[in-house]
Amino acid sequence: MAGTKKGGLQAAKTNKERYGKDFYEKIGRIGGRKGTTGGFAANPELAKIAGRKGGKASAAKRKK
Repeated sequence: MAGTKKGGLQAAKTNKERYGKDFYEKIGRIGGRKGTTGGFAANPELAKIAGRKGGKASAAKRKK
């Protein structure tokens, strides 16, 4: 069953039984803390620029 949807569901069930229902929440939190890229929260000006670019691109598509 490895590599199938059924196998994945079984693995998730086993992980939750062994390590608690919040297993995936815990490992996600660890990964989030280890992130070093910063993202938009670290640079609001970059988010503003990216939003403007995306808005212009989508508006341009609608006008055609």
